[in-house]
Amino acid sequence: MNKVSASILTINGGSSSIKFSLFEANGYLRRIYEGAIERIAQSDSTLHVNGLRTEDNFSRGMQVSDYSAAVSVLVDWIQKQHDSETISAIGHRIVHGGPTYSQAQKITPEMVAELHRFSPFDPQHLPGEIELIEVFQNQFPTLLQVACFDTAFHHSLPRVAQLMPIPRRFEAQGVRRFGFHGLSYAFLMEELVRLAGPEAARGRVILAHLGNGASLAAVHKGAPVDTSMGFTPTSGLLMGTRSGDVDPGLVSYLALTENMNTKQFAEMINFQSGLLGISETSADMQVLLDSEKQDVRAAEAVSLFCYQVKKFIGSFAAALGGLDQLVFAGGIGEHASVVRTRICSGLDFLGIEVDHQRNAEHAPLISADVSRVKVRVIHTDEEIMIARTVRGFLDPN
Repeated sequence: MNKVSASILTINGGSSSIKFSLFEANGYLRRIYEGAIERIAQSDSTLHVNGLRTEDNFSRGMQVSDYSAAVSVLVDWIQKQHDSETISAIGHRIVHGGPTYSQAQKITPEMVAELHRFSPFDPQHLPGEIELIEVFQNQFPTLLQVACFDTAFHHSLPRVAQLMPIPRRFEAQGVRRFGFHGLSYAFLMEELVRLAGPEAARGRVILAHLGNGASLAAVHKGAPVDTSMGFTPTSGLLMGTRSGDVDPGLVSYLALTENMNTKQFAEMINFQSGLLGISETSADMQVLLDSEKQDVRAAEAVSLFCYQVKKFIGSFAAALGGLDQLVFAGGIGEHASVVRTRICSGLDFLGIEVDHQRNAEHAPLISADVSRVKVRVIHTDEEIMIARTVRGFLDPN
């Protein structure tokens, strides 16, 4: 690996993976390498890294029995590549900031204690992310470490969009619509300013982050108006393995008919549902697209996904009072042109018309010249958003 004089390490812990990147932070941010430990606790766990040089690139299978083992593997690999003097600061993506954190902050013992307190808000992500913080604090005790919250972008949602229609006493406990994918949305809005200008970014915008985790956000005048995810990242539209919104009556029904407890229910809606649950074969959109002509279950999974995204676009356009910009991002949003076509089909009444050649080529602007709404494909980058945020702490001027 090339040695750099100042760098920022970004850590993005998911429920079954840990992504990481190192950015050179001298003058401008340059990605030195990126990698991930994937399929944690499965038989085919892997560590892969892509760097600036060909010899830095590798993919290695390994036995990673649980999240703690994956964290140990990551720390050990980083220490072999870059000593603590090389890394200037570490930025952590924290999925849930709860009611307390509305912006990125330096990690303190008080913050870690607070994160422990509301870890039940997101038991699929927060415990592992807290573990990452604590391990990196132990290994790099002198380094600045910053928490970048995925909920921060949505923290100022209008009150009517925050409220949940359950007894009001739960609001005092912090129960509200939070929204997620905020780091992605913040990056996309910055890119929209760069690509289309500040006036376009202040218009009526719908951002569609469509990947294994998927959500949409409505933005007007640069501020959030609504978002599809709610109290947890399980809600909203169906995803790779997450159910999205389901009838809450299912909890009692399955308890009565299947003797299903809350842990089993959480396992089902987070890891056995969504595209995987409907298709019964795969959570991967491309796999489903390749097999939909031969497998009606795959076809129905794809159709339901596109249908739900279309419905959210319609409802968010209503909340915005119209639509000026539609942005697709995420693994599906950026790479599945047929999914974009199906989502946008029939939305000409909103002013959305897609140019099929541009769409097939994954052009940055895929709307037709006559389309009143500009439809864009923007590659999102949560890691560089974390690095930009951390750099602000290193150099507040």
